[in-house]
Amino acid sequence: MKEIRHPIRMSSFGKRDMRAQFAALPWRRRNGKIEVLLVTTRDTGRWVIPKGWPMNGKTPAEVAATEAFEEAGVIGVPADQCLGIFTYTKILEDGELPVVAVVYPVEVTRLLSDWDEKPCRKRKWVALKKAAKTVSDIELAELLSDPALQKRLI
Repeated sequence: MKEIRHPIRMSSFGKRDMRAQFAALPWRRRNGKIEVLLVTTRDTGRWVIPKGWPMNGKTPAEVAATEAFEEAGVIGVPADQCLGIFTYTKILEDGELPVVAVVYPVEVTRLLSDWDEKPCRKRKWVALKKAAKTVSDIELAELLSDPALQKRLI
């Protein structure tokens, strides 16, 4: 039986009630198949994709590529075409914050062996189908399991 999901509900609608982040889906072709790079969160060790807050002077795709570099040691080429969105709740010290994450592909050209957040994160390459089963965010899993996604990356 398929789980029924409800959209994030908000009790008020101030501009600080929901925030946007830009996420990277680092990918490569290996033996003719698409693989994506997942990273763990710093606090809970859940498998996710790199994401972060908007940055002055950078496009959303550039922010996604920057986050992939910082969180996973990825050097790559971001595409300006959004792959999709997912929502999640970010747990902060002073409460919870609903977030909409906009996902951009980043084709990996090089993977560094040492990067800023290496001490607090793990990373691993997985096939799209496995990635969908590995990530903890339901909507991200749905995006990764979409059959059209692989065609949009090629």
